[in-house]
Amino acid sequence: MQATFPKVKVLFVCMGNICRSPTAEGSFRKLVISADLKDQIAIDSAGTHAYHIGAPPDGRSQQAALKRGIDLSDLRGRQVDIEDFEHFDYILAMDNDNYAILQSNCPKHAQDKLHRLLDFAPEANTREVPDPYFGGGKGFERVLDLIEAANVGLLADIRQKFNV
Repeated sequence: MQATFPKVKVLFVCMGNICRSPTAEGSFRKLVISADLKDQIAIDSAGTHAYHIGAPPDGRSQQAALKRGIDLSDLRGRQVDIEDFEHFDYILAMDNDNYAILQSNCPKHAQDKLHRLLDFAPEANTREVPDPYFGGGKGFERVLDLIEAANVGLLADIRQKFNV
């Protein structure tokens, strides 16, 4: 039997990789599994800063995600690496600041891989997933609402572009 390799590789990026990007990774993983595409799409997350390398997602992110059937407990923080720009097909920033950092580090030939996640949810009427780290529980719910909407649009885009 021949091994199957993912056709499409997706990287979600926020600042520290403990709130928004692991939430997006877990949410998208759930969506991809329910669409029976787990062998077609590889998913990861990272941060632009090295604050939380090796750390699990913030407990509040994990708790909010679990309420929606999304388990983030196996994820660990890592920082974006230069090889990520070559390896991934989609590199999705959660906000304008992280998008600018990615843009400044990304080789010119890979710039078309960079997107804001909420570009895939125009109905959200915002381009930024707000950082819930210093707020209360409602912020984590809002993050999930925005991410889940964008992930539906992202999956539709992947299906169209990559015929999966």
